[in-house]
Amino acid sequence: MEHTLITNDAIVLGVLLAILALVFITSSSKNRFLVKFYTYVPALLLCYFLPALLNTFNIVDGEESKLYFVSSRYLLPASLVLLCLSVDLKAIINLGPKAVIMFFTATIGIILGGPTALYLIGQIHPEVFGGDGPEAFWRGLSTISGSWIGGGANQTALKEISNTTEAQFSIMLLVDVFVANIWMAFLLFGASRSKKLDRKLKADTTAIEALKEKVENYQSSIAKVANFNDLIIMLTIAFGCVALGHLTADLVAPFFANTFAAIRETNPDSPIIYLSSLGTGFFWLVLMATILGVALSFTPLRKYEGAGASKLGSVFLYILVASIGLHINFKEVYENWTDIQWVIYIGLLWMVVHIIILLVVAKLIKAPFFFVAVGSQANVGGAASAPIVASAFSPTLAPVGVLLAVLGYAVGTIGAIICMELMHVISM
Repeated sequence: MEHTLITNDAIVLGVLLAILALVFITSSSKNRFLVKFYTYVPALLLCYFLPALLNTFNIVDGEESKLYFVSSRYLLPASLVLLCLSVDLKAIINLGPKAVIMFFTATIGIILGGPTALYLIGQIHPEVFGGDGPEAFWRGLSTISGSWIGGGANQTALKEISNTTEAQFSIMLLVDVFVANIWMAFLLFGASRSKKLDRKLKADTTAIEALKEKVENYQSSIAKVANFNDLIIMLTIAFGCVALGHLTADLVAPFFANTFAAIRETNPDSPIIYLSSLGTGFFWLVLMATILGVALSFTPLRKYEGAGASKLGSVFLYILVASIGLHINFKEVYENWTDIQWVIYIGLLWMVVHIIILLVVAKLIKAPFFFVAVGSQANVGGAASAPIVASAFSPTLAPVGVLLAVLGYAVGTIGAIICMELMHVISM
């Protein structure tokens, strides 16, 4: 067994935070080399893979570190609460029905695209099914659905709910980033030619100008400098909801687990057993955090977004992302290259289905390409990249990407679970 250089989690946490600081400081730099570098290498990707180097070269033992457990059970649900706290459903509706239609069309495209791609590739390479086994592809693919509907937090939630192995998750991360960034490149290219695309879609773009003004007014109306009380209250909101989530999980999950076990004994072919995620505590923890966050967005507590609620949630999220990276081992990825190629085929076909559904609906409702691009990226890229695509159309529209991406956090876990269960059924 190879010797690990750092075994103290306090030191590991310090190293991870230093890595995150390095990534975000350099990604916001005006240096020409760094600007060009981050044009091709997303900051989020480095947040995963720089920690992975620590594990690959035995500087840190990702399996022994407890940081992932703490991050996933405490920081993840806290992050979801703070991110969903800023959901302003009225403001989203005010963006116009086409924006919301295209967002949910993108969501449906991901939900249907996964099972479709898995089924079609399975006709060529049946080994991708795997039944109910621990290495079945549907488990790992469910983490991609979580990432492409909500984002990193939802991806982690699906990893736990589906019991995806670390080796398989490493493969899925590579495919996720590879396919998603190819599509993002096309969206950025399309943004520069949006007028021509809008003409082909016969879209009315007059709502876009009104949209810019509404978003600017919304952002300026809630912005404030957070004081000590604001920070304490935001932490109380976040971890109070985490406590309620754990309480719910402790009470509800055993009931469903025992119920499904009894059904499996008496009727092994019952379709209800495919809802086995209801028997996992982590599912209820994440679900409750999402529900509570959205519910609180209807209260005056929503104003804490102006004090930086989503920024604080993002800090928690990126600590989680870095701790996930500690579990990636590039040596294992190399050894599993045979499996990777088939996952890439599934991922590419999955994205093609998503794109076809998007363009068909956009053509039918005459939606501007802006709504197509941001609606898609709010799902596939989440809050990390949706603002980038939105700002490619106009810098003032970047908050629209954030707003829709936050909606993605709210629906991501539920949508991804539906996708997971469909892929589970197909694999049996």
